[in-house]
Amino acid sequence: MKPASLFLADGARFDGEGLDFEGLALGEAVFYTGMTGYEEALTDPSYAGQILTFTYPMIGNYGISYSAAQYPRACVAGTVIKHLSEHPSHHAAAVSLREWLTRQCVVSLTGADTRSITIALREHGTIWAALAVGEAALRRAEEELVAFSRAATTAELVPSVATKNEHRSGSGDGPSVVVVDCGVKRAVLRELEALNASITVVPYDASARDILRHDPRAIVVSPGPGDPTDLRGTIETLRQLLGERPIFGVCLGHQLLALACGGKTYKLPYGHRGGNQPVKDLEGGEVIVTAHNHGYAVDTSSLPSEVIPTMINLNDGTNEGFRHRDLPVAAVQFHPEASPGPFDARRLFAQWFDEVGLLR
Repeated sequence: MKPASLFLADGARFDGEGLDFEGLALGEAVFYTGMTGYEEALTDPSYAGQILTFTYPMIGNYGISYSAAQYPRACVAGTVIKHLSEHPSHHAAAVSLREWLTRQCVVSLTGADTRSITIALREHGTIWAALAVGEAALRRAEEELVAFSRAATTAELVPSVATKNEHRSGSGDGPSVVVVDCGVKRAVLRELEALNASITVVPYDASARDILRHDPRAIVVSPGPGDPTDLRGTIETLRQLLGERPIFGVCLGHQLLALACGGKTYKLPYGHRGGNQPVKDLEGGEVIVTAHNHGYAVDTSSLPSEVIPTMINLNDGTNEGFRHRDLPVAAVQFHPEASPGPFDARRLFAQWFDEVGLLR
C-alpha cells in the first residue's frame, strides 16, 4: 500500500492508503449512497471527471463481473473507499475490485474516513478536489489543485465519453430509434433493445439533418456528465427537432430538452447520486424509488406554459420529469433503466413507446 490523500479545495485533507496505481486525479468530489452497484457507478459515463466517495463502509465484496459495466472502461477520475474487500465471494466475480481498479489505472484511496468526507461535502456542497497516490503525486497535489480550481470546466466531459461515430446497437427490427449519445449507459440501450427497437446511436454533436437522415420514428437523448449548458449545439439541434419526431430525454437528456423548450437549469449544491431517491408522479400520485446521478437540475419555474411538470423529488422538491402539452416530447431526470426499487421505473420506456405509437 502507498501513502495517499484526498485534498479538497477548501483546505481539508483526508489521509489513507493508495492502491497499486500511483498518480494524481483532479475533479469534483462527490459521494454515492448505494450499498451496491459500485461496478455500475465506476463505469457510468455520468461520473466522468469526478472523484467518487462510497458512503457504504465496505466495497468490493462481490468483485467485478463485467456484466454490470455501463461502459467499456472506468469513467471516474478517482475513487475513495473506507474498506476494500480483497476476496470477493460472488460466483460471477471475474476479478477483484482491487485488481480491476489497478488495471483501469484508477487513482484509489482506501482507509480514509469516508463518513467525514461525506459530512464535509454535505456542508460545503460539490467541490474541486485532488486525489493523490504515491509520494510524487502528494508533493504536487495542492499546487495542481489550486491551478485546476481556477481553470476547471466541464466542457470536455461529454466529448470524453460520447461516441465519435454513429453505429447500430443490438439486432432489433422494430421501430427505428436514434439515440443521441451524450455518454449513454449500456443499460439504456439494453432497455430499448428489449422493446425490439432498431437503434442507431449518433454523437452528441450530430446535426438535426444527420439525425433525420435515418428517418427515425423516435429520438432518445441519453444521460451524460457535466453542465448541460456546455452543449449549446446539442440544445439547438433538439430545438430544431421539436415537433419533427417524438423525443424522450433521460437525466442529462432531460436537462437538454428542457433548455431546448425554453427552460433553464441550475447547479445543485450536492447533486443526486445513489439509488434511494423518492420521486412522486404528479399525474398518477404514485411514489417510486429511483436511481440518480446528476449535479444539475431543471428550474421548474422557468418552464414555459406548454411544458408540464410530471414528477417531483420528495427529498428536495426538484423537477424529475416533464412533458410537452402539444408535442410528443417527454423526459425524466432519474434513470429508469436502473433497478433500485427494484423495478419501479423500468416501465417508463415501454410506457413512452406506447404513448407515441411505437408499440402498435
